[in-house]
Amino acid sequence: MRLVHRGQLQLLLTLSVVLVSLWMLYPLSCPRRGWSPTYSLSNSWLEYTDDDGVPEKVCNCSAILQGEREALDQAKSLIITEDFQKSVRIPDEYYINATQDCSEFRLRRKYLMSPLSQEEEDFPLAYSIVVHQKVQNFERLLRAIYAPQNIYCVHVDKKSDVSVFAAIQAITSCFPNVFMVSKPLSVVYGHWSRVQADINCMADLYNISTEWKYLMNLCGQDFPLKTNLEIVRMLRSLRGGNSMQSEQTPDDKKSRVTNVHEIIDGKIQETSKKKRPPPFNLPILAGNAYIVVSRGYIRSVLEDNRIPALIEWSKDTYAAEEFFWATIQRMPGVPGSTWPNRKYDVTDLNAIARLVKWEAHEGPQGSLQSVYTECHGHHVRGICVYGAGDLQWMVEQHHLFANKFDIDRDPIAVYCLEKYLRHKALAGAD
Repeated sequence: MRLVHRGQLQLLLTLSVVLVSLWMLYPLSCPRRGWSPTYSLSNSWLEYTDDDGVPEKVCNCSAILQGEREALDQAKSLIITEDFQKSVRIPDEYYINATQDCSEFRLRRKYLMSPLSQEEEDFPLAYSIVVHQKVQNFERLLRAIYAPQNIYCVHVDKKSDVSVFAAIQAITSCFPNVFMVSKPLSVVYGHWSRVQADINCMADLYNISTEWKYLMNLCGQDFPLKTNLEIVRMLRSLRGGNSMQSEQTPDDKKSRVTNVHEIIDGKIQETSKKKRPPPFNLPILAGNAYIVVSRGYIRSVLEDNRIPALIEWSKDTYAAEEFFWATIQRMPGVPGSTWPNRKYDVTDLNAIARLVKWEAHEGPQGSLQSVYTECHGHHVRGICVYGAGDLQWMVEQHHLFANKFDIDRDPIAVYCLEKYLRHKALAGAD
């Protein structure tokens, strides 16, 4: 048996003390392999608690998520008070200043800086995020979906306020896997530029990393309904397929693709000029802006020689994002696509990409004519901007994300949802 010299023993003891001290100071450095009670305990400080001192802590999120009337009434009364509204709003300048020390910012905001499971680490995701306002919405969205193995491209509209651009640029600079798009655009509502903004991010994501498996595109007012682990498991179950709305175009939307549209006085408007037929006699399918797609689908968007012709044809349509992705999804040869036959049609409710409450399809509880319950927030362009009263219904749905949220109007809806998701994530989502 080899004897250890006293000096060597002292050195080993010193190193042991240092290693234990480092482990206690940096709990995120614990092993990534699988789940264990020790791993969960070491990350417990990442829970969102009342000790964080946020104004929303006065709400009972557990009761709100269970739909308890008293808790919902209290939340509804609270969000209309001026003092509460002022207390929850974070100015853009806060993010510019707070990110001067990125380590402190990530720590204070409780970002997850290590994968929570081997399963998630082995299945990295890509995100394209298009933003034009509401930095606080964006930062809380980023925090909710952030994982170090994923990759994120952010497109900020070139028309955005200087403070919005500066704040988001400052936030992204604190993360090695989050970056600003290389080719930003001025986006006009309903114009092709909305699709091009996503394509520019997709190209950057595709060229920067070969590791990610699936891509999801978001806007700054989205929020997840699932943890990263739940998203990974749902995407694995697609077995290389894609998930998005793609169905026959309704009559009231056909003029969007049959008539030429032009930007007049800064807004896109329909003209009487007729468009030529789509290239390759492609059937134009109806969908929406939000998709869940494989890396192979993105490769087709960027490299398939049929796509440039479809892009050129689409540039003088209205709301191209509501047919472009859906049409590609039904093109033969695109990875994860399906046949154009209407038997393969998928509605937005059956796809997993996005949960949206359209005002025209809302109705009272139990109504056979309605598609979903009435909105508990308010409406913008016929879409429900969710309130706290929508959460119980929302978390029971199969969609990965929901649209829209507005912290300026109902911060409690976002606060309770992010608390719910963080707790599930740290508990293993099992």
